[in-house]
Amino acid sequence: MDVSLIVSNILNPPVLAFFLGILAVLVKTDLEIPAPIPKLLSLYLLFAIGFKGGVELVKSGITQSVILTLLAAMLMACIVPVYTFFILRIKLDTYNSAAIAATYGSISAVTFITASSFLTQLGMSFDGFMVAALALMESPAIVVGLILVKVFTVDESDREFNWSEVLQEAFLNSSVFLLVGSLFMGILTGEHGWQTLKPFTQDMFYGVLTFFLLDMGLLAARRIKDLQKTGFFLILFAILVPIFNAGIALLIAKAIGMSQGDSLLFSVLCASASYIAVPAAMRLTVPEANPSLYVSTALAVTFPFNIIVGIPLYLYGINLFWR
Repeated sequence: MDVSLIVSNILNPPVLAFFLGILAVLVKTDLEIPAPIPKLLSLYLLFAIGFKGGVELVKSGITQSVILTLLAAMLMACIVPVYTFFILRIKLDTYNSAAIAATYGSISAVTFITASSFLTQLGMSFDGFMVAALALMESPAIVVGLILVKVFTVDESDREFNWSEVLQEAFLNSSVFLLVGSLFMGILTGEHGWQTLKPFTQDMFYGVLTFFLLDMGLLAARRIKDLQKTGFFLILFAILVPIFNAGIALLIAKAIGMSQGDSLLFSVLCASASYIAVPAAMRLTVPEANPSLYVSTALAVTFPFNIIVGIPLYLYGINLFWR
């Protein structure tokens, strides 16, 4: 693999801000971002990426390529939790296995945004409809994870879900709602809307992403301590499974004829793990699962692995497959 790709990715201001956050915790500074601000930054990023995706979707139209990509995205969101569940059952109980499997079946929007920034820096094009794939992949893993709990829990009488609440949490949580809503706003307003909001949705974007990744660095460094309780199994899982998922994604991308830029974003979606939407849903519906396991693996291991090494690694794989 070309080491210069990793260096180029690391020497990106948002990624450097992530390292700065980690360093701030390691040297025990009092740097802290007040609680409401990271939520606002997260909402901004979701709105900006969704709105731009809607505008780009209008330009590309609903083609066979778009439909195949969205179907592939939903397929991966459904099958990843199933096989990761059985891998996790080697060491963990049903509840924790299902919660972690759902976490890895879903996606990290910030990893997707970082990969988009990486492609822009390299001058590689990608299609705006990939944001629709992002939106479609967030929720199915939650439902699949809960079905796995329902099927594999020994005492069925203890596992009565209120499915209306489950589905509402899966498909109408704030991140999914805002992402899909802003996507439709972009579709309805098109280029005129983009020009109107461009100072907000584009000019501010990388500054907000930089500050958000600073907060992610602070959180990730604090979560590393939780992993001391899990041993090497989950740490290896949090690195090797994303690589495996990305490999499957690249095979699918090659088979359906995705461009290199879209293939990278698709592989990143499949390799990432949710640390916001799914943990919130799992806390509500599977309280027996330990949050320190599924949050720490996603945020303290998989997230930094992907933004530092994973994204250049998946691009290297694309260069080999597409050569």
